[in-house]
Amino acid sequence: MTPELMIKACSFYTGHLVKTHFCTWRDITRTNENLVLADKMNRAVTWYSFRLQKSVFHHWHSYMEDQKEKLKNMVLRIQRIICCHKLTVILTKWRNTARYKNKKKEDELISKHELQLKKWRNRLLLRGASAEKSNFPEQSSSEVSLVDETLECDISQLPERAILQIFFYLSLKDVIICGQVNHAWMLMTQLSSLWNAIDFSTVKHMIPDKYIVSTLQRWRLNVLCLNFRGCLLRPKTFRSAGHCRNLQELNVSDCPTFTDESMRHISEGCPGVLYLNLSNTTITNRTMRLLPRHFHNLQNLSLAYCRRFTDKGLQYLNLGNGCHKLIYLDLSGCTQISVQGFRYIANSCTGILHLTINDMPTLTDNCVKALVEKCSHITSMVFTGAPHISDCTFKALSTCKLRKIRFEGNKRITDASFKFIDKNYPNLSHIYMADCKGITDSSLRSLSPLKQLTVLNLANCVRIGDVGLRQFLDGPASIRIRELNLSNCVQLSDVSVMKLSERCPNLNYLSLRNCEHLTAQGIAYIVNIFSLVSIDLSGTDISNEGLSVLSRHKKLKELSVSACYRITDDGIQITDSAMEMLSAKCHYLHILDISGCVLLTNQILEDLQIGCKQLRILKMQYCTNISKNAAERMASKVQQQEYNSNDPPRWFGYDREGNPLTQPDDITSSKGRLELTVEKSTYSSEEEAA
Repeated sequence: MTPELMIKACSFYTGHLVKTHFCTWRDITRTNENLVLADKMNRAVTWYSFRLQKSVFHHWHSYMEDQKEKLKNMVLRIQRIICCHKLTVILTKWRNTARYKNKKKEDELISKHELQLKKWRNRLLLRGASAEKSNFPEQSSSEVSLVDETLECDISQLPERAILQIFFYLSLKDVIICGQVNHAWMLMTQLSSLWNAIDFSTVKHMIPDKYIVSTLQRWRLNVLCLNFRGCLLRPKTFRSAGHCRNLQELNVSDCPTFTDESMRHISEGCPGVLYLNLSNTTITNRTMRLLPRHFHNLQNLSLAYCRRFTDKGLQYLNLGNGCHKLIYLDLSGCTQISVQGFRYIANSCTGILHLTINDMPTLTDNCVKALVEKCSHITSMVFTGAPHISDCTFKALSTCKLRKIRFEGNKRITDASFKFIDKNYPNLSHIYMADCKGITDSSLRSLSPLKQLTVLNLANCVRIGDVGLRQFLDGPASIRIRELNLSNCVQLSDVSVMKLSERCPNLNYLSLRNCEHLTAQGIAYIVNIFSLVSIDLSGTDISNEGLSVLSRHKKLKELSVSACYRITDDGIQITDSAMEMLSAKCHYLHILDISGCVLLTNQILEDLQIGCKQLRILKMQYCTNISKNAAERMASKVQQQEYNSNDPPRWFGYDREGNPLTQPDDITSSKGRLELTVEKSTYSSEEEAA
């Protein structure tokens, strides 16, 4: 046995042993893999069966949920149908009851009116009988005692407070006349409180300068307010106003003789002035220098149409104590003011709240920017007649706390100004954008989130239509809106009026003048705006039927239907009987226009004198059956009267006897307009009052 053979033998044995064990290990491994694979297959089959069952169950579950939802909706629909049926039954019963009560109320009202008319006629008969008896000189003792008792009423015996309340309603002219009645009345007119406010503008052509001087000299310690508007007085007369040490309000607007020298005397003697109106006077920079030196508490200042002061005069406002308490400033028509002048105003009058700049063609965006840099408390702005103002001004005003804003006749303002109006001006309550051609429906959509909006004037904004107004009314702004002017918005139709009746519960004033697409259906929706007191339907398609529908409105006080050519004599009948009813019921009537009512006679003037004792203005144009003598007697009972007995113009559509004319073509082609206005109270619109 050699070593080589031993190595070979060991190697062979080792290799054989390894081969034998490897084969055994391989056979065992293969057996285990088969078992694992079989186990996995069994688990896979089980998992697949579970997923299949789960999928089937999921579909079944979804189906059952859908069925339950359908069943639930079906039950809700049935409940709604039952509820609607119950409401229909209840509303039907309520409607029948309401109709019965309304008919009963109307019958009672008619009976009451007939009774009042009967009493009214009896009063007229008694008055005629008393007039006949007055022709006889004999009177019974009872009649004489009755007259004596009547004459015993003397208002001088009333308390001073009551006397003042009566005389406060009189003008200066009337107070002077009352002082000439007797000694007692003269004493009443000399109550000191009655001369706190003196208005010389109403008697500027009647009272001489010496009377004004003596009056101011006598009541110099009591006078608080003086009004010289339009008075042509001597400088000495203006100088006498300087003796009123307690003067707080002074109006010398439109006084051509008022000069800087007059202002010097007044400023030295009246340091407590709060309100000063210098509009349309000849003041210069000398007066501007006096304002901050003497009027330390000045709050309201009007320099409208004063064109003789310059930017340097505005710089004087910051001298001394300055006019830092000024809250109202009117610079209308002051075209000489430049951008630098507005900077001077901003430096001296930082507390301005109300700013009015009308008739200012030289006003630009830079002027407004210079002003609002330091006047951030402005709440109201008026820019009428400023054609160069653009959207940049709106952007500059975003730093102010605006509540009222007014633009008119501006073509450069577009929808961009209103894009972020709800964020920049959340407290806006009054918006006047009349005759701004660049405003479209997009602007109305931007205005809809304004919760404080009460007055909106978009007259002559011809690009506004039903879509924009509907979007505006869908927002919270419609809830508080009180006054809406949509005159000449020719694209509006009945859809807008229907939306107004649904969304505007507090609307009082509405103007739809010249909205040509408004029909009888739209007129019917107006009746559902129960809060409405005034409406303008001039130039619309309203007819006699529309007037009949509007007559059902309970609160309507003012109606304007001028240029409504579909309204005929059948729609409006005014005769003596109607005026008799008017006199018997409307005791507080102030203004009455019966022009063109050719069927009225002298009898209505007697009725008005008895029933309408507060009548102030009476218009009787083309009243052919009212005599001149009767009109002259009536003129002494009212403050203003217009009368003529000429034949009515051809465009009225009827002759002097009320018969229709035979040539309708000539009538419709006429350029005249017929306007009927029924008024029971004075104007209450804020825009008219402004």
